[in-house]
Amino acid sequence: MKKQILIIACLLAAVFTVRAQGVIRIGIIGLDTSHSTAFTELLNGTSDDPLVREFEVVAAYPYGSKAIRSSRDRIPGYIETVKKFGVEITASVAELLDKVDCVLLETNDGRLHLGQAVEVFRSGKICYIDKPLGATLGEAIAIYEMAERYGASVFTSSALRYSPQNAALRRGDFGKILGADCYSPHTVEPTHPDFGFYGIHGVETLYTLLGTGCEAVSRIHSPMGDIVSGRWNDGRLGTFRAVVKGPAVYGGTAFTEKGTVAAGGYAGYKVLLDEILRYFKSGASPVSKEETLEIFTFMKASNMSLERGGRTVMMDEAYAEGMKEARRLLEAYDE
Repeated sequence: MKKQILIIACLLAAVFTVRAQGVIRIGIIGLDTSHSTAFTELLNGTSDDPLVREFEVVAAYPYGSKAIRSSRDRIPGYIETVKKFGVEITASVAELLDKVDCVLLETNDGRLHLGQAVEVFRSGKICYIDKPLGATLGEAIAIYEMAERYGASVFTSSALRYSPQNAALRRGDFGKILGADCYSPHTVEPTHPDFGFYGIHGVETLYTLLGTGCEAVSRIHSPMGDIVSGRWNDGRLGTFRAVVKGPAVYGGTAFTEKGTVAAGGYAGYKVLLDEILRYFKSGASPVSKEETLEIFTFMKASNMSLERGGRTVMMDEAYAEGMKEARRLLEAYDE
């Protein structure tokens, strides 16, 4: 009990110190994605939003993927962009953590997230981890395990979850959702399993509408894209169309008790940023561990189905495969 009281007292002292300084200081890890510059512009720009004005990006560690060329080549330009907003560039994650109160982990390469997140967890700083949480289901499980070890919370999400239309559907404003078909672009990235790098946007839209409970998945593929079908344990059906060739569109259809309703598309980064800032203040993730890990399990099961010629794969089997990988990854932290 005394230990818990001491921890709470330390946290409160940190909060009061931050407020006394007049701003909550944000650090960004990874300047290899447009999300980093977009969040910096929103936070350090001319917004008169009271919530936004409580925060400022003060430091950034640029790396970031050095392996994915499309990400790596952005870094020099994005460094110059954030510097124009008064952001200090640090030489390491450790240096950044000494200067900030909370962290936006934006590195575009999900394979780096586990190591970077653990460094943040150890520091006691609260952290938002941008999509994908990890490159694989196993990495996502390992991140949650390490967060629990250090008493940290985890919040990760696509901006599509917070499209006003999707938020209204999630709240039940259009009645009970009986099924959904959702779509988003899918960019094949060889360093990541299918959908984890970009198609996750459409999968997250599907889960925003239907929630957890998928039990079985199957997938069909062509050079034009993929369709992944899921059966939920209450009989609802949900599909994700990954668009490889065609327009870069986001959206879908929800089938409700009252009729069909269009799902929301991309509505900018501000809707997600607001959720992140509220999370930084409360420490309570608005998206559960269970839902996030089921999104990764759904993607894992879809890839297993493709390997098996489109046969149905049970979600329990896919999760078990992810757990095997997570155990291997966690061995390095058990020594």
